[in-house]
Amino acid sequence: MNIIGRLTRDAQISTLPSDKQVVNFSVAVNDSYRNKQGERVEHTEYFNCAYWISTNVAKALTKGTLVELTGRVSARAWVGGDGEAHAALNFHTSQIKLYGGGKRTETVAGGNSNNSIAPANNGKDDLPF
Repeated sequence: MNIIGRLTRDAQISTLPSDKQVVNFSVAVNDSYRNKQGERVEHTEYFNCAYWISTNVAKALTKGTLVELTGRVSARAWVGGDGEAHAALNFHTSQIKLYGGGKRTETVAGGNSNNSIAPANNGKDDLPF
């Protein structure tokens, strides 16, 4: 599954008791449509994201950055300490493309041997000048 949205906060690196590290961040995905009355309805869905492949990407994942994520989604539901029901969408990210709003346009793909960050346009622009 692919989603495109903006980061709602800077990414954070968490270390598990097993010393495995994960990059956690949140993405807002906007959608709009017209209802039966012809009115435009705006809707935003939020995804809690986890990226396990490399923590190097965390410095590029800053609030407001536009990203395209590839991975799988799962839903989580729980009852809070206040007795209220809660639910969240989790996105287990395997590939990240950064498009803008942050420091630079980059791609991070799972399975790369060096886990480096490379320009999404392979260093070429289509500008005539």
